[in-house]
Amino acid sequence: MKRAVIVNAKRSPIGKKNGILKDYAVHELASPLIRQLSIGFEGIVDDVLLGNVTGPGGNVARLSALEAGLSLSVPGVTLDRQCSAGLEAIRMACYLIQGGAGLCYLAGGVESTSTSLFPAKARFSPDFIGDPDMGKAAEYVAQKYGISKDAQDSYALLSYERSWEAYEHGHFEKEIIPFGHIVHDEEFFKKRNMTALLKRAKPIFTNENGTVTAANSCTINDGAAVVTVIEEELALSLGLLPVLRFIDSQVAGVHPNYPGAAPIPAIKKLLERNNLRIEEIDLMEINEAFASKIVGCSQELSIPYEKLNVSGGALTIGHPYGASGAVLVNRLFYEVQRKNNVKYVLAAIGSGGGIGVAVLFETMVN
Repeated sequence: MKRAVIVNAKRSPIGKKNGILKDYAVHELASPLIRQLSIGFEGIVDDVLLGNVTGPGGNVARLSALEAGLSLSVPGVTLDRQCSAGLEAIRMACYLIQGGAGLCYLAGGVESTSTSLFPAKARFSPDFIGDPDMGKAAEYVAQKYGISKDAQDSYALLSYERSWEAYEHGHFEKEIIPFGHIVHDEEFFKKRNMTALLKRAKPIFTNENGTVTAANSCTINDGAAVVTVIEEELALSLGLLPVLRFIDSQVAGVHPNYPGAAPIPAIKKLLERNNLRIEEIDLMEINEAFASKIVGCSQELSIPYEKLNVSGGALTIGHPYGASGAVLVNRLFYEVQRKNNVKYVLAAIGSGGGIGVAVLFETMVN
């Protein structure tokens, strides 16, 4: 069986809805990443796979590839698994290489909520099952697992502090391709008193015993992230340094009322199949759509915070839906190059409709 490895990863700065990236159409967010990652791979790229959720329709991946100047022979396909879409695109690229369908793919996700034509979320589930807004679903997760507001606020503060520390140490610089004068995420334009914000923030999704607030939830954002997935022997023959080797992945479904809990069974099944324990995973990135989701996943899977989202995440920099799963892999790609004795890493995300995706990688640079 052929092995898929990741040899490069880039993302855009992440902007708030109607913020610094508001004037970029969705394909204009993805195309600079595709253009840079395709340098040196002319004639090798088999396809471009992009996740997208709220885009204008059409095939965003094909449009972005053409905008980036790729050969007309590179087709492009756009995926929608809601917030899991970017991670699903990377997962699919890895399986295409394993199956011998191709040798090199650019895969990731992109979202422009600022230019979206859709005023409300899509339907995730029939009403007779339950189709809550994501904020209310985060409350359901908190209730299901007995997660207090204090626990959510404590994690949100930890994430914020980690994000700012990583930013101030320059850890995000290699991740990002500047967009003109925009060289970092919008959240880092000005530091906030997060302790005070968390203390005074009130529940916004339910009036009865609510715990989820604007301060322990992510924002709505614009951004893109793409990685280069290539067959391992080809990568080595080209003199490339593989950083992450794809091992396996798992998708799981849960009740649509609890999408934040969907990574839990996905991660459990993935580790069981590969005879691994949580203790053997050195770094994990789980998308921080809501603090209740991360606290719940940590609690149910016994994941220590020391291994989880170690440079912060979406609670600080934001959640550009279809791109967020690819942002997780981008982060792991650079984290493992800064750390020693890292063998296994994992990215996971939950999405609307109650779907969890988890992807396991082996580190090749330690």
